[in-house]
Amino acid sequence: MRTLSLLLLATTILFSQEQKKKARPSPPAETSVSLGGKNVTIKYSSPSMRGRKIFGGLEPFGKVWRAGANEATALHTDADIVLGDLTVPAGDYTLFVELVSAGAWNLIVNKQTGQWGLTYKPEMDLGRTKMKMTKIPPMESYKMTLTPTELKLEWEETSASVPLKLK
Repeated sequence: MRTLSLLLLATTILFSQEQKKKARPSPPAETSVSLGGKNVTIKYSSPSMRGRKIFGGLEPFGKVWRAGANEATALHTDADIVLGDLTVPAGDYTLFVELVSAGAWNLIVNKQTGQWGLTYKPEMDLGRTKMKMTKIPPMESYKMTLTPTELKLEWEETSASVPLKLK
């Protein structure tokens, strides 16, 4: 009986924590794709503009951005992949974006995992790759999308993408 009570308590606590996570102003989100039968998944938090100027405002140029909100944006790949011109071996990583200017961003793949999103250690970078920049109609909530051919980040009036393929 005691084991059942402890199990019920643990389940209640985990459910409560998950509900709090979903109720955040920047809710958790996920995108994934299958490449050659292997999965590539990104877990991130999706902030909203809420009337704010994001790029060049809240997120200044010349800095590294956490590519989402809350916990660091997590990339998991079951296969060796290529993002832009960067080879990424199968495993777990964190994604950041170097906001060079309005028209130039670099995707950063970092080997440190499990940290809060503001914890960035450049010495842990696997590498960086240039992103293709496009102006889009205003998008209120941040969205990341994986397709069999690209990784795309969209928010405010900006779309940034990199080609994606199996190694």
